[in-house]
This record gives sequence, structure tokens and C-alpha cells, in this order.
Amino acid sequence: MKNAFLALLLLAFTPSALSAVERQGEKEYQAFWCEKAGGRMEFVLPDRARVDCLTAEHAIEVDFAPKWAEAIGQSLYYAAMTGKKPGILLIMRDEKDGRYLERLLMASAGLGITVWTASPGDTGGRPVFQARE
Repeated sequence: MKNAFLALLLLAFTPSALSAVERQGEKEYQAFWCEKAGGRMEFVLPDRARVDCLTAEHAIEVDFAPKWAEAIGQSLYYAAMTGKKPGILLIMRDEKDGRYLERLLMASAGLGITVWTASPGDTGGRPVFQARE
């Protein structure tokens, strides 16, 4: 009985299980931000890739701060496929995530990517957003 409980506990905290929790949280930020920006969520490209949020001007990738490098490639690809400007909404969950924002801004300099940040705010747990160019 103890072994079965331990096995279930370990399974619950595997990287894939934690990744599923992150994706669920990402969708909440994506939905909130995209609605406020007047965009369309999950816009499907001809190759079945999905743009997290497509607005009148931007094709936006939404991701957690540690995935900053991946977000650059995805936003550039979405922009190329849609004819829109590339954009990234970087989800910053704590002050340690600032290092990822710095890396993103340094690596994307000159690529024309607009970067916004989102972090848990004090408005009932809803995200608060800041635009950064």
C-alpha cells in the first residue's frame, strides 16, 4: 500500500505532469491577454501550427519566462506565416524571471519583436500587463 502511494506521488510530480500544470496556467494568461488585445486565440496556420494570439498587427507567442528562446523562434515563424509583426507575451511568475526577460531582449534586438510581460497581479489573481518595445 505504501509503495503504491509513493509511486502515485512520484508520478504526479514528473516533468510531464508539471508541464501540464504550466500549460494550463499559460492558457489563462493567453485568454485574458488576447481578449484585452482584441485578438483571436489559437489561430491555425496551414501546417496546423497554432498562433497563441493573432491581433490586427501581431502574431504573438505566449510562454513562461524560462522558455524565452523558444518563444523567439515561434514568434518569428508565426509572423512569417501570417504577414504580421512578431510578438511575445512573456509570463513572469517571480523576480528571478527578470534574467530571462533580459536574455530575450538582448537576443531579439533588431528582429522587430514586440515583447509584453505578464505577471500575477493584485487584481483578484488576474494578470497585469506591461508593454515593452
